[in-house]
Amino acid sequence: MQVTETLSSGLKREFKVVVAAQELDNELNKRLNELAGKANIKGFRPGKVPVPHLKRVYGKSVMAEVVQKQLDDASKKVLEERNLKPAYQPEVKLPEDQAEVERIFDGKGDLSYTMSLEVIPTFELKDTTGLTLARHVIDVTDAHVDEALGRLAGQYKDWQAKDGKAKKGDRVTMSFVGKIDGQVFDGGSAENVPLEIGSGQFIPGFEDQLQGAKAGDDLTVKVTFPETYGVATLAGKPAEFEVKVTGVEEPKETVIDDEFAKKLGLEGLDKLKETVRDRMSQEFAQMTRLKLKRDVLDALDEAYSFELPEKLVDAEFNGIWNALDAEMKRSGKSFADENTTEEDARKEYRAIAERRVRLGLVLGTLGEREGVTVTDDELQRALVDRARQFPGQERKVFDYYRKNTNALLELRGPIFEQKVVDHIVSKAEVSEKKVTREELQALVQDEDEHDHDHDHDHHDHDHAHHDDDHDHHDHAHHDHDHDHHDHAHHDHDHGHHDHAHHDHAHAPHEHKPVTRKAPVKKGKRGE
Repeated sequence: MQVTETLSSGLKREFKVVVAAQELDNELNKRLNELAGKANIKGFRPGKVPVPHLKRVYGKSVMAEVVQKQLDDASKKVLEERNLKPAYQPEVKLPEDQAEVERIFDGKGDLSYTMSLEVIPTFELKDTTGLTLARHVIDVTDAHVDEALGRLAGQYKDWQAKDGKAKKGDRVTMSFVGKIDGQVFDGGSAENVPLEIGSGQFIPGFEDQLQGAKAGDDLTVKVTFPETYGVATLAGKPAEFEVKVTGVEEPKETVIDDEFAKKLGLEGLDKLKETVRDRMSQEFAQMTRLKLKRDVLDALDEAYSFELPEKLVDAEFNGIWNALDAEMKRSGKSFADENTTEEDARKEYRAIAERRVRLGLVLGTLGEREGVTVTDDELQRALVDRARQFPGQERKVFDYYRKNTNALLELRGPIFEQKVVDHIVSKAEVSEKKVTREELQALVQDEDEHDHDHDHDHHDHDHAHHDDDHDHHDHAHHDHDHDHHDHAHHDHDHGHHDHAHHDHAHAPHEHKPVTRKAPVKKGKRGE
């Protein structure tokens, strides 16, 4: 094998590799001899097939295996002999001339190819001991608990029949048949569907036209599906729904007492309050960790500046941009709506991509030096948490991740990232700062808008659901207790883009493009 370095510029390397035809032929014959002892071909005794016959029949297919193995082995040897750490899988360019390819597979020509890559940049790790940080802490107050209980009461309403007309806040039970251009369409009909007017469960304009309806009324609801509706055949089209109202109910006044707690599966009001307080403590602690992590990443970002592998940045940027483009198409927004231009937005998100790659390399290198690892138990817990985000499809989620190594690496990345951040925090000088929920939310919101690291979205959820396995990070998608996929139902596309995978400060060899909700916002410091 002959290796010639044809490019060495910055992080970029390129090599011309030539594997002699004789070397390929030797490997081919070796492989054919192995097969001869196992082959079972009609007309020959088992294991007694002559090698020349095998070569005539299977020579080219076996040579393809030999060529692939030579590519893998030679490429690996080139990197090991030069102690190169590629930032991604090296790119191999094979001959394009068909005649040359035929000569190689006929054993008459050398295998000549080019291998190009970028190496992981080398940089000096800086001492983070003594880094000054503030841990923003929120105390859970009785007012917080009462507020959450009030929201719970609004979610778990009892209803009573109403004789009069339906108004906003009332619940109607109805059956409907949807038509477009006079024709019934798939998924546009349902029976005995309960709907709270004003809840926003159905497409815009549908619920408003139910106000004033009484039990027994027949009415025609005219709406237009949003341009961004998830079903392309319905998007933007006007539709009419023939609606039969079978009942109107108004909410009863909810008393938050022991009976209400039992309705939620708890033994009494005291236990309900305790559960609410615990859940709020957990979420406030998560917000605290998020802010602290962002402060650490900001400090690292300001401390390092070095050349980045161009293709890693491209991959990161393309992931962000594609997510942004898809979201803008869904929402019907334009760059002008966000007071920016596509050119400026591209610059902004390019800077974000560069930041992510830089932090990924820094944290990956630091974690490697400090011996940070992710255990199988930690990975399993992350997989369980991920599966919980898809109720009823947990088995499919488990199977997907177990069959896809890259997907598992994407689960591993955020765990590794957080453990390295925790390691930095353990050596830092951390003071505690008491803040209100509103103050910390404002800090997190400000950073979300400027797209620092877009870590876990921390909405102010209701914390009192009694199911300990309930995931409090996916409440944006409402579960409306009817399984039919009627297209009158509002398209709840709230940007579930895997918000668990954010700053991508992973070990360099695990660096994957992010898929996430990417709002068009002007950033500060190029974040």
